[in-house]
Amino acid sequence: MENENRTAPLGPDPALAALNRFVGDWVMEGGLVGSDEVNIKGRASYRWLPGGFFLEQHVQIDFAGMAQIDSCELVGYDPATGTYPSQVYSNMSPQPLPYTWKVDGDDVTITVVHGPMDATFTGRFSGDDVFGGGWRPNPGADEEVNVPYDVSGHRV
Repeated sequence: MENENRTAPLGPDPALAALNRFVGDWVMEGGLVGSDEVNIKGRASYRWLPGGFFLEQHVQIDFAGMAQIDSCELVGYDPATGTYPSQVYSNMSPQPLPYTWKVDGDDVTITVVHGPMDATFTGRFSGDDVFGGGWRPNPGADEEVNVPYDVSGHRV
């Protein structure tokens, strides 16, 4: 009889379905703002962790020859704010970096405000297999740390 008092585990919030478009493998390329050179190249892969509560992003990028970035990001959902908070674990930082995603149809905004990191990505899906946008420093941010660049990707 004690099993009758158990409640079924809660499933993932339906709002997480907005991130399904990312699932899969992507090739990315872009460049620094003001340059015609394609000098940012990489790959990203997205998958749901078991249970479906978190989307995992793994990114490997050659950032204009200045850095080889390798990171893992876990994106969840906060129903109180309607946003998708995440933590990025990177070879470029000794501590996880907090990001906040917002998704509105085809539009995606990702913001980081942590220590010297102070930038926002504004991007857009074109169909389900192409995505692009740009990172820009937030007003007053250090542009040597928050380098403005554009990047686009397509599913492979």
